[in-house]
Amino acid sequence: MANLATSVLMLWLSLVSYSYIVHVTAQWSSGCSTRFYDFKVQSMRITKLCNTRNIVTVNRIFPGPVIYAQEDDRIIVKITNETPYNTTIHWHGIRQRLSCWFDGPSYITQCPIQAGQSFTYEFTMVQQKGTFFWHAHVSWLRATVYGAFVVYPKTGVPFPFKDPYEEHIIILGEYWNQDVVELELNTTASGGSPPVADAYTINGHPGPNYNCSNNDVYKIDVVPGKTYLLRLINAGLNSENFFAIANHKLTIVEADAEYTKPFTTDRVMLGPGQTINVLVTADQPIEKYSMAMGPYSSAKGAAFQNILAIAHFQYSGAVTNSVFLPAQLPRVGDNLAVKTVMDGLRSLNKVNVPKEIDTNLFITIGLNVQRCHSKTPKQNCQGLNNGVMAASMNNISFIKPRISLLEAYYRKINGSFTDDFPGVPIEYYDFVNGAPNNIPNNTQSLNGTRVMVLEYGTRVQLILQDTGTVTTENHPIHLHGFSFYVVGYGSGNYDPQTANFNLVDPPYMNTIGVPVGGWTAIRFVSDNPGVWFMHCHLDVHQSWGLGTAFIVKNGKGNLETLPHPPADLPRC
Repeated sequence: MANLATSVLMLWLSLVSYSYIVHVTAQWSSGCSTRFYDFKVQSMRITKLCNTRNIVTVNRIFPGPVIYAQEDDRIIVKITNETPYNTTIHWHGIRQRLSCWFDGPSYITQCPIQAGQSFTYEFTMVQQKGTFFWHAHVSWLRATVYGAFVVYPKTGVPFPFKDPYEEHIIILGEYWNQDVVELELNTTASGGSPPVADAYTINGHPGPNYNCSNNDVYKIDVVPGKTYLLRLINAGLNSENFFAIANHKLTIVEADAEYTKPFTTDRVMLGPGQTINVLVTADQPIEKYSMAMGPYSSAKGAAFQNILAIAHFQYSGAVTNSVFLPAQLPRVGDNLAVKTVMDGLRSLNKVNVPKEIDTNLFITIGLNVQRCHSKTPKQNCQGLNNGVMAASMNNISFIKPRISLLEAYYRKINGSFTDDFPGVPIEYYDFVNGAPNNIPNNTQSLNGTRVMVLEYGTRVQLILQDTGTVTTENHPIHLHGFSFYVVGYGSGNYDPQTANFNLVDPPYMNTIGVPVGGWTAIRFVSDNPGVWFMHCHLDVHQSWGLGTAFIVKNGKGNLETLPHPPADLPRC
């Protein structure tokens, strides 16, 4: 009975496996199965928060359908766009070994799937297992177009912890009462910041703290004494969030789809794009307990939604009309609570961290304010000091090209990008405390589609440095195509003479929160040819330009060479 849920799921996976002819030759040994999914991007009428409107979904499910697989399985997903909006799907955290064409970020690896068109994504889960998720990667459609992606170990391979009695997916999100495509267009046109979400959601449900939502609550029924695995995913758009369960401990056993040494805490913080697996034992008195999601906001003066989303963690046998015990979350700006959890993350075993480095990169990240050049400043210059908000890496705001970077690189199409993204800041100063923040005179960033080229097999160390231009802030940075070892982090300006690195068992992640007013050091080997986006996973920052891309050149032989593009690759 202990592993009944997983056993039943494995049987189901075997029954729904399909044979399928792929149009890009698989370079890797196949797993147990090829799994086929049919996703239709569709509008759905929904009523929430006293409002009824259309939202964009997959298969008219919100959140979208769960993809289940096993390590080394082949995944094939046909996407048909039945909405008037452009769309793409990104498979977050999946490294896309030799399948860069199917990574999904719009204008980076593909042009969007236009209205009425289809595209089939094909990739293999090469040596990957754990909790992932998929989401739209064009405009701000990710606000409603997302779902979990669960990959189990190979048959016969156990979890490195006692099998849970049950497991549950918990997706944290944000919900707006307005069209999110218009929301992005209006935000970028205004030059200012977006409105905060109308509600946080847990598995699409806001919970009883919001208007018209007393019955719009997600619930888990638990058996006293049993242990549950919760797969936590933050699919939110512009908010980082704390999560806790009243009176219960959370034991972290996985972060970003990689096992960790067990670490027990009262609460966790997930930035958008991050996933954490926790074990929770129902070891408290038979009552009804709240699961709570609330804001972590580190930027000075930034607006945020302060009403908590609530779900229910209810013991069998609890009195029906009893009150749910409230969960306690840290205060909104509790940086120490975030650091404490990060301090506890360690890879389960010793890992092979690159010790010798071929390329050292130092990238500053932060916000900027551009001067107003609009003839209608009241409409278009609503940023700080009547300027236009922007964001940058090494003071360059990334502009997406009109065709995909990958296609331009592969077909040698000139004019879409330049390969001169600087590996160090254009200007050095006291990044945290003495940033040139005389808005808007000295925070100007350069605009451009600049990328960095890496030779195949390059051992990279990358220092990500938060800056005080406009404000210091925690930035969840996501690197496509790779996971990386988080070998160090700290407060203030990075100093190689005093920085402490963990080269024994650092966590292996794909999205890392660069600490507010601090730095993070990551290491990876560029052994995956293609074009890979690196960006802040706060979508407003991405829209403002907080990103860049790496081109990883081919190595030698088929296993180090980017395959040709698929025949149905969307056109711009």
